Parts: sequence; structure tokens; C-alpha cells
Amino acid sequence: MFDKILIANRGEIACRVIESARALGVKTVAVYSDADAASRHVAMADEAVHIGGPAPADSYLRGNAIIDVAKATGAQGIHPGYGFLSENPDFVEAVEAAGLVFIGPTAKAIRAMGLKDAAKALMEKAGVPVVPGYHGEDQADAVLSEAADQIGYPVLIKAVAGGGGKGMRLVEAPGDFADALASARGEAKTAFGNPAVLVEKFVEKPRHIEVQVFGDGTRAVHLFERDCSLQRRHQKVIEEAPAPGMTQEMREAMGQAAVRAAEAIGYKGAGTVEFIVDGSNGLRPDGFWFMEMNTRLQVEHPVTEAITGVDLVEWQLRVASGEALPAAQEDLTITGHAFEARLYAEDVPAGFLPATGRLAHLAFPDGARADTGVRSGDVISPHYDPMIAKVITHGPTRDIALKRLSQALGQTQVAGTVTNLAFLGALAGHEGFAKGDVDTGLIGRDIDALARAPQTGGEDIAWAGMVALGLDAVPQGLGGFTLWDGLTRSVTLRHGADDLTLHITSKGAEHRIAVGEHEVIATYLNGWQLNGKAAPAFHRDGDDITLFTGYGHAFTRIDPLDRAADGGAGGNLIEAPMPGLVKSMLAAVGQQVTAGMRLAVLEAMKMEHALTAPRDGVVAEVLVADGAQVEAGAPLIRLEE
Repeated sequence: MFDKILIANRGEIACRVIESARALGVKTVAVYSDADAASRHVAMADEAVHIGGPAPADSYLRGNAIIDVAKATGAQGIHPGYGFLSENPDFVEAVEAAGLVFIGPTAKAIRAMGLKDAAKALMEKAGVPVVPGYHGEDQADAVLSEAADQIGYPVLIKAVAGGGGKGMRLVEAPGDFADALASARGEAKTAFGNPAVLVEKFVEKPRHIEVQVFGDGTRAVHLFERDCSLQRRHQKVIEEAPAPGMTQEMREAMGQAAVRAAEAIGYKGAGTVEFIVDGSNGLRPDGFWFMEMNTRLQVEHPVTEAITGVDLVEWQLRVASGEALPAAQEDLTITGHAFEARLYAEDVPAGFLPATGRLAHLAFPDGARADTGVRSGDVISPHYDPMIAKVITHGPTRDIALKRLSQALGQTQVAGTVTNLAFLGALAGHEGFAKGDVDTGLIGRDIDALARAPQTGGEDIAWAGMVALGLDAVPQGLGGFTLWDGLTRSVTLRHGADDLTLHITSKGAEHRIAVGEHEVIATYLNGWQLNGKAAPAFHRDGDDITLFTGYGHAFTRIDPLDRAADGGAGGNLIEAPMPGLVKSMLAAVGQQVTAGMRLAVLEAMKMEHALTAPRDGVVAEVLVADGAQVEAGAPLIRLEE
């Protein structure tokens, strides 16, 4: 076993690796950027070394610098986590050339699975079923279009390099193919430096089921399947294991196919073989096809750990240090069911825009596993993925595990930034999902209901007003007493786009709060009661108040005299919705534009976001150029009055 390893990553996965290493008595070295100097993974590690600026290219992608740190600190191996350098074969070779151990697969195995077209050809040769499609080298528009016609619409255009839904477009009719191809190529080139694509048949009711594999370089085992069908823009949202509706015959067929895939490339370490499954008529052994293999640990690995009792990071360290596979296939069994929900800093009603901000408060309930790389007081940086945590629950049955997930999400507390917590809660309570009737289109079909912001009740508003005035404390004596009648005070709160003025009349230990035409009576009896209901927990950070009810409601106390007049340009300004890089400025002064036309592309948190014209008009000013780094709210383009 290693004495010391370096973790070439950050955030929750770095913390996760540190926990398993610590349990094995292995010391850890963390690396960090300027943005992560005070981060949780730095605090947890035995040693931490600064490696550069906040942009990944200046820090976590500096392979040579990371190797130098490993050598200088006496680390014997490097764990890559996922993302960054985890699937970079050149980095693997450099690690080994430096006399260190890469805790993962060989460079050869990564290359074999790195390009989707080559990987599919290899899998066909190994007897693994693949989706009908075109995986050729000729990338001419006409060739790809003809291939789509032969495959039959609808088809998927997919980047041959990378993943995460980038460079992927669904095309439902021949007339849409050219525009979709250009868009997919552009995104693929931006994300991966490779514009090449493949074309595949689109499965009508697709399910995304993946199999966890683990190899020692010669033989491999599988640790059963995970269902990752709940996706938004091809990004996973909630994962579960095992897959609902899975039969033993289907499980054996998929497991054997995944093991063949791993053994065909001499796979070593943890990996995932992803399959697209036809869920239109139940799960059957002839209804699944290879999509890709992720040659690393997956974000959703905790659900597999929960149902198998296996610590996959421990297995990684043991096999990389020279030990044999810790278990044979017949030793592995499934116990119960598990779910994982990905909690992000993102504005769901605004179209799931990534968000930044300081986490004024962060707390998770007992009874759920929370894998996180942040703590209260930490900042969500615009330079990295905005994940806050993964909330994982386990139970003896799917129904119980899902109820525990719903309960855990309802008890999770986040203040200081907007999150997708309410969206996750709505998804956990979705009727179809509860029945196990899942496919990759579920979220898209019901997005309006799932993304709807929870309503705030009068009692919550009243309680926020009391907190803003400091009336949440245990009443002492006759606070608010006057000679003739109760003392009335007013407070104005901003909640979303609304300004709410409350009038609170206090008399002894009772408050009457007028919320519009609604009256709330607050009384104290072993805690504040609002119209007979217990007041919810809250966090206050200056004038910002977050109530932990309905997945979190945020209020800000404002001074009516200080309200800024809305002197903006109304619908004339196009502003940056988040901090990011202006990847492409498409607008030009004097250009005639129509509502919905793409005017700029902003790159933020590993994704591209198109900014469109809010109305018909003429471009008066272009205020930034390509390559500009802008803050949220920065004006980018102005239209003529």
C-alpha cells in the first residue's frame, strides 16, 4: 500500500479520496489554485501545495507542475479524481515516466475509449452491442447528412471526444440537420478542441443505464448497474442503483457485456460502461447498446457503494498499489436501493443558469450521506463546476430509499446562493419517477411543473419580517409595550422580484403582522408560533434572511428610502446573467436584429450560454469584445431606443 498519494483534483472528489486514504493510513497531498486556498480539500489533506491561478489551465490542468509537486512531497502515486486530467493519456504517461503510479487505467486503455467512434468499433469486435450509426472518418457535411438519412430520423449528432452532453444535438427532421451539425461542431471544438462528430440512431424512449466495472489489468468484475436516466440537457440530475424494472436476465447480459468491454482493453481500476437502453417495452436483453466507457471513477459512484458495501476508492488504491482484485464476481451482491441527487448553485426559473456567491450557511440532515467540497462561508467560484454537494440515501426498498431522499432534500439548508434544491425535491416527488417509469425525456416533458418556484406563504413572509426586526428572540418582559396600544412598526422585504411591506403591531409577547390583506398572529409558547404553526429555522446574514422551509426562501431587508430607481435601459440592454468569458460576440453596430436572435455566447462554469435579443431592434452599441471576462450584470450590448 502507498504511504502517501497526491490528489490532482479539487472539491468533493478530492475530499472523498482523502477520506478513504485516511481510513487506510495513507497520507495525502492536495494541490490548489488561488481560488481554492481556503477550500475544504486543502484543510482536510495532510499537506497542500499551491499550483497556480484560478483558471483550470493555470492550475489543475498543469500536469507537469502537479507531477513536480508529487515528487517534491514524496508522494508515490497520483489520484486524478474525475474531470481535469483524469482521462488524459499524455498525463498518465508523464506520471509513469516520473517513476510515480497513476491510480487509474493505462494510457492505452484511455486512448482506446477516448474517441467514441473508435471505441464503438472496438466494442463491436469484442461482441458488445452498439447503436446503429455512422462512426466514419469522413466528416463532410454531405456524408454525414446521407448517413443520417440511412439511419433514419430522429438521430443524435455527438462529438467523438469528451462527454457531459457537450457537442450533442438531437435532430428530428432532415431540414434541421445542417444547423444542428454546425452547432454541435462549434461546441465540440470549444470544449474538446476536436470538431469531429458521429451520427447515431436516437432511441425513442431511451434509458441511460451504466455498469460499474473494476479491473486489475487482466480480468474484471462488474458491480451491477446504475440508472442515470433523469437528465437535463444530457447532464445527470438524480441517479439510482439498481435500475428500476431490471430483470436478472438483463442484468447478467449487461454485466457480461461490460466485463467484456473492460477486459478487451486490459482495463485496470474503476470504470463505467454506459449503455443506451430501449425502455419502450420493458427491459430485455436485446434492447441495450454500448454508448461509451468512462475510464475513471464516476460522480455517481456512491450509489454503487451503498448497495454493494464496497469502497471504490479503497479498491482503486489497493489495486494500484499492486494488490489483486479484492473480490470475485460471485462475492458481489446487491443490498437494498440507493439514490444520489446533485445539488447545484443554479437559478432554475432562469433556465438553470449557473450561480455564484458565498455560502452563508450549509447544513445536511442526519441519515443521509452528503459528499461535498464546500462549507459554510465558502465561495462558489465561476471558474469551476457549481456543484455544492451530492445527497445520497439508501434503504431496503426503492420506495423507502426515495422517501428518505425526499426527506433529506427537504431538510437540507443552504443560504447565500440560489440552488436547484426545490427542483430536486419536485423531481423526487414526481409520480412517474416514484413508479420507476423513467426515461431521459422525463424532465423535459414536465419541466414547467418541476422548475416552478415554490410559493411563499403568509406565515413565512411574516416570520421573515419578524426576523428582520429582531423579533425572533425569546420575548423578555413586555417588549413593545406602550401606554395605550400596541407599538406598530413597518419593514420592507425584497423576495425575488417583489417588494413586500409588512406592518407589525406588538403588544407584550404577541405580534400581529399584516401581510397585504392577510393577518398573521405570532405567539410564543416554547418557541414562536405563527397562526398556530411552528416558525421555521432560518439563517440571517446582515440584511439577507433565508427561511429553511419549502427548500429555502430568501428575503432581503431594504430601506424604502434607499430603493434604487430603475434607471436602466429597460429592454435595451443585454447583460451578462453570470460571471464568464465572452466566447463569441455575434452582434455588430447597426445590425438589424429580431427577438430571440443569438447576439453573443458566454462561457461560464464549463458550459456555453447563448444571449439573445429581447426584442426586435437595431444594435446601437457593442460594449465588450471577444475574450472579455465579465461579471454578472455587466452590460454587453445596447439596442437603439
